[in-house]
Amino acid sequence: MTARLNYCWRLLATGFCFSVFGLGGLALWTFVFPAIRIFSRDSRKVRIRYVIHKSFGLFLRLMEFVGVMKMQVEGAERLADCGRVLVLANHPTLIDVVAMISLMPRASCVVKQTLWKNPFLGGVVRAAGYISNSDSDRLIDECADEILAGYPMLVFPEGTRSADGVLSGFQRGAAYIALRSGMPVLPVLINSTPSTLTKREKWYQIPCRRFDFRIKVMTPVRIDRLVDVQGCQTVVARRLTRAFETYFNRELAKWKT
Repeated sequence: MTARLNYCWRLLATGFCFSVFGLGGLALWTFVFPAIRIFSRDSRKVRIRYVIHKSFGLFLRLMEFVGVMKMQVEGAERLADCGRVLVLANHPTLIDVVAMISLMPRASCVVKQTLWKNPFLGGVVRAAGYISNSDSDRLIDECADEILAGYPMLVFPEGTRSADGVLSGFQRGAAYIALRSGMPVLPVLINSTPSTLTKREKWYQIPCRRFDFRIKVMTPVRIDRLVDVQGCQTVVARRLTRAFETYFNRELAKWKT
């Protein structure tokens, strides 16, 4: 009976949290961001990203408070202080982006075009100056420009959430961004136990207990330490993508054991 009551509570709490998230995004777009535009003529994008960073942090604390999850982060200071770097992370759950942005005050990221038009969150991602994946021809240059301007760029090389907790094949976009910018890569490992909020699970398909959400921030890696960056960019990008996959598979396997 106790386990059943706990499950029902977490199901209700999960629905409540996602409702708060959607309505919170709408409130930011409607009330907060217009005020920033009026009273902060300089660095609006930076201030808006900082507000999103803080808001996402509050949302995660809400999820912990109601007993939906427990979050642990190793090496958070590396994300808080990072600047001209490409941040790569695996993507097992729906809240990965929220968790990462909550740790990075100035971060930019790539968002799906469908989110760009979302009635609750579309205004948020547009105001923050995040990059839409709708224009593949400009995507690499826009991401590299963000990094060179001093903003850490968050990219999930899998392109979508992992299925069944198994790392999906990496797309080459992350490698091209790394090559175009010439900046180091900051790998981040993410794990959820039990598995939840994956690509094949709806928000209401919650696990049997509160899930432990863990993040481990690794040390920055220069891409020329992974592959020879000279030569045909297409070939180098292919090799670098394989090197990223090998790195993440190795480090995730060591971390989870």
